Amino acid sequence: MIVCERKPIPAILEHLDGRRRVVIAGCSECVTVCHAGGEKEVALLRDLLLLAREGLEIETQVLTRQCDVEFLEALDPLVKTADCVISMACGVGVQFLAERYPATWVVPAVDTRFGGGSRQAGIWEERCGFCGDCVLHLTGGVCPIIRCSKSLLNGPCGGSQGGKCEIDKETDCAWQLIHDRLEGLGRLDLLETVLPPKDWSRARDGGPRKLVREDVQV
Repeated sequence: MIVCERKPIPAILEHLDGRRRVVIAGCSECVTVCHAGGEKEVALLRDLLLLAREGLEIETQVLTRQCDVEFLEALDPLVKTADCVISMACGVGVQFLAERYPATWVVPAVDTRFGGGSRQAGIWEERCGFCGDCVLHLTGGVCPIIRCSKSLLNGPCGGSQGGKCEIDKETDCAWQLIHDRLEGLGRLDLLETVLPPKDWSRARDGGPRKLVREDVQV
């Protein structure tokens, strides 16, 4: 999932200078799971903004998803009379709202951090860098780009001690994890595979990425 965290209230208030009628748009997907932009967080942000600045008129709406245009229509009636829309979704949701409402000031209330998962309550860990060129089938399901502090595709580097990274003694050595996983599966032979440099053209270079599935298009 996409992991986000709410911006500080002063930073959000800066976006509201000269604006009175505000819509706060939440999302029922990733930001709800990581407690950044669901029903509870939308209500809390509304109350904090009303306490911090007099004269605001705030409406709220939590959409099923902000990253899917079919769910944005529910926001239309509120936006018609709004000076500003505050999105509590990830950066994708903010951009979808800005595209739908070109005449309305749309701003983010959260910072989009990374793609990851929940290790335990209140702790989320990055697991994927969205590189578009996955090698997990060769590394035992452990991503060397994200989980190795040096993003080594062919490791280890020699700085690992006791299974921990020299960069941070609290961080597991990704290549130790890869070795142990492959050993348990009886596939240590995969460590002999030399991984070529990543094809970063499939990641963040060359403009925004798009995935087209003709089999699910209407």
